[in-house]
Amino acid sequence: MIYKQFQNLQLSALGLGMMRLPVVNGDDNVVDEEKAAEMIDYAYQNGINYFDTAWGYHNGNSELIAGKYLSRYPRESYYLASKFPGYDLANMDKVEEIFEKQLEKCRTPYFDFYLFHNVYEGNIDSYLNPEYGILEYLLKQKENGRIRHLGFSAHGSIDVIRRFLNAYGAHMEFGQLQLNYMDWHFQNAQEKAALLTQSGIPVWVMEPLRGGKLAAASEELTAAMHSMRPEETVPGWAFRFLQSIPGVTMVLSGMSNLEQLKANIATYAADAPLNREEFDTLVRITDTEVKKAGLPCTACHYCTSHCPKNLPIPDLIALYNEHKATGGGFIAPMAVGSMPPEKRPASCVGCRSCEQVCPQQIKISEMMADFTSMIGM
Repeated sequence: MIYKQFQNLQLSALGLGMMRLPVVNGDDNVVDEEKAAEMIDYAYQNGINYFDTAWGYHNGNSELIAGKYLSRYPRESYYLASKFPGYDLANMDKVEEIFEKQLEKCRTPYFDFYLFHNVYEGNIDSYLNPEYGILEYLLKQKENGRIRHLGFSAHGSIDVIRRFLNAYGAHMEFGQLQLNYMDWHFQNAQEKAALLTQSGIPVWVMEPLRGGKLAAASEELTAAMHSMRPEETVPGWAFRFLQSIPGVTMVLSGMSNLEQLKANIATYAADAPLNREEFDTLVRITDTEVKKAGLPCTACHYCTSHCPKNLPIPDLIALYNEHKATGGGFIAPMAVGSMPPEKRPASCVGCRSCEQVCPQQIKISEMMADFTSMIGM
């Protein structure tokens, strides 16, 4: 196992994300405890010392599993991370209640790492609202030794992340981003990672395999990978990509079975970053494939000046492309849900005024209808 230096700690470069533990009969609320315990034990015994859970994972059961099975080991022998669930605005005035319950569920007197969970457009105002006292409370817990290191995770835009750092950056010791070769340009992950690095904040990675999507690749991409590194697996390429990025300290993988765990631990027996040719080839082919799957919007904004509803059409097309290219997920619904109702795709009246001025001849009204049917907004 590779280890990375973080302050005075040696962290396993691969952490066990506990968001996708094995479940019973496909029910995400019911964790298969026997299989989960086997994974936790294997991870611990094979060099992983960082375990990441959260209030909402497996409908609250992930923290219970973490507490039950990690507590069998000496507390100082592993690092445990959890998060304040600000993705739900109803939790904003419950930071003390939730934090105390999390300690109880995880059977621990302290968290090694604790995060503001999922900073994005829909909660940034509440996270920064001093009336809730969230930062103040968490800093107090850090002063009392109940939080060792404070950070944040973010799925929001770079402007949201920058705003969060401008307000709280002095207190943030690490930042967790969705970072992988598909999102390097697609989700502006390159610029987000650079922002953290320039701010002196180590990068934690979530979704290194894009929810499993990058565990397989197209024929073209697989052939290119094999020609450059015949011995490397397709999932291995995703991890080698991350090993190539300065500032990346922790990579969290939400592995859902023992076989995935064993394979990823085997990958992390070596630090083998991509060379420039390998890196550029991987990104170039992926960018081309993503563009083919989406609408060719160039964000020229001709459409917005002709929309009677003043819809943010380029932004909505970008989210539509994200949702289509990745086969669904929560990012697009989350982002659209944070918009005022009158700015969502369902507000399109189908007048086609935008289409008359679109240089790319995109059928925007059809896209809006399709997007509405997919996400219900």
